[in-house]
Amino acid sequence: MDDSKVVGGKVKKPGKRGRKPAKIDLKAKLERSRQSARECRARKKLRYQYLEELVSSRERAICALREELEMYKQWCMAMDQGKIPSEIKALLTGEEQNKSQQNSSRHTKAGKTDANSNSW
Repeated sequence: MDDSKVVGGKVKKPGKRGRKPAKIDLKAKLERSRQSARECRARKKLRYQYLEELVSSRERAICALREELEMYKQWCMAMDQGKIPSEIKALLTGEEQNKSQQNSSRHTKAGKTDANSNSW
């Protein structure tokens, strides 16, 4: 008897399932594979370059923060000894000057507003 089976009114013959591979030129397939590998290596190289740049920028940021932290530690040690570092004095005087400038500009603006309101 024949090995074929009847399923849903159709005769099926035993064998491999799925699509049969198309007969393509092996050289073309090999070249596509090589091209794909080249592109993959290029993407990998770019990814590693990006990651190296990211790491180096983060390392620079860490170094800058460590230097800033060390500066603050030095300031604290000096203040514990009763000395006020010149940098802090400069910051404080700079803030005081900014506040006085802001206050004077507010008064000037308020005076101009009052003068304008009196002209009506």
